[in-house]
Amino acid sequence: MKKLGFIGGGNMAEALARGLLQKKVFAPSDLVASDVDPGRRRKLARQLKIKTTDSNLEVLREARAILLAVKPQTIDEVLAELAAAMNPPAPSTDGAKRASGTKPADRLFISIAAGITLGRLTAALGKRVIRVMPNAPAMVGQGMAAMVGAPGAGKADQAFALRIFRAVGDAVALSEEGLLDAVTALSGSGPAYVYLFVKALADAAVSEGLPPELAARMALKTIRGAEENMRQSDLSPAELIRIVASPGGTTEAALRKFAETGFSDIVAHAIHAAAERSRELGRT
Repeated sequence: MKKLGFIGGGNMAEALARGLLQKKVFAPSDLVASDVDPGRRRKLARQLKIKTTDSNLEVLREARAILLAVKPQTIDEVLAELAAAMNPPAPSTDGAKRASGTKPADRLFISIAAGITLGRLTAALGKRVIRVMPNAPAMVGQGMAAMVGAPGAGKADQAFALRIFRAVGDAVALSEEGLLDAVTALSGSGPAYVYLFVKALADAAVSEGLPPELAARMALKTIRGAEENMRQSDLSPAELIRIVASPGGTTEAALRKFAETGFSDIVAHAIHAAAERSRELGRT
């Protein structure tokens, strides 16, 4: 039996599978993935050497843990298919049998479908469910994921899920599902905020005369260098700002303008808007 199956073989599933194989958490023979797109199946089989299929139920039969990596707009169809296979009508009139004797308690389900609550997942899949919010940098091995488990997901299940997502970055476990809305607003949507800030830095530098390619290169390196400095330093962000911002200097002039235009308030409003939208999606 496979150790992990992916239902949905898109970019995030590929990144996770690749990270797990590169970190030697699993071997190719431990993984199986389903996808409706023949091109995606061929790519996964060719590049990662894992088994692929067009059947979600084949993944259900073959894997001890199932990672649901489908889009939110298709999750209900997938949940219905899995639930029907695990809980067929009894007595059956057409000879249908439970998928390889599969019962909901036999499988761990891990979902990365945005906005799909534990309540919706457990109603279809049973109690061993973990909901995860990853982010796009997982595709380059620098992801940040947060997860919360249903009551039926034990410590071993949580440790298993953490191993998966730590293969492509960092991952933490939360005690309350409601915190995933804040996670979504911060790390889930956060990469786009960074891209926006880098673009704004580079565009402003171009307006001051720098060539576009050089401006983009310098903005990116500045972000990376500042991040690494923060990571290695014991100082708080405020203290690091004071080190760079000499009194009466250029940095102080720029920071004053940020304050005058309400930069911190803008960020807070943006985070709140993303978190509120996450809550709205969870209610639909």
